[in-house]
Amino acid sequence: MRHGKTFNHLGRTTPHRKAMLQNMAVSLIMNKRINTTVAKAKALRKVIEPIITRSKDDGMHSRRMTFTYLQDKEAVKELFGTIAGKVADRPGGYTRIIKTGFRLGDAAEMCMMELVDFNELLLNDTKAKKAKNTRRGRATAKKAAPAEVVAETPVVEAAAEEAPKAE
Repeated sequence: MRHGKTFNHLGRTTPHRKAMLQNMAVSLIMNKRINTTVAKAKALRKVIEPIITRSKDDGMHSRRMTFTYLQDKEAVKELFGTIAGKVADRPGGYTRIIKTGFRLGDAAEMCMMELVDFNELLLNDTKAKKAKNTRRGRATAKKAAPAEVVAETPVVEAAAEEAPKAE
């Protein structure tokens, strides 16, 4: 039974689980995107979201508390430098989990976990959609279609009438 189990232990001892999640958090911060299993990604999300929230307040205490978990100077610099600037106005939900299928070896459900504000393809699509302000309703499309059909039909009838005269 599952009474009182608040998180997934991932089949590992506590120190192994903490070290694995710490390494995954550093990889996510440095690379902005990682491929992992869905269970690990969900466990990592509970760990990385508070760290990113703490990075919004750029103070010595926040940096030291973040370093105690990450244990990587470069990751802390990256987090407080580029990531904190992009997520400053976001109230939460800094990560996205996209399921990618199943692993061949053991059929584990795999996913890609990424930082939301660093997906360049999705951001470019959003900007392109925002630039388009023209509203076109369905009624204009219906009006245009019959006019084209009417314009084409006399040409076809005229061609049909000319064919017997030529013989």
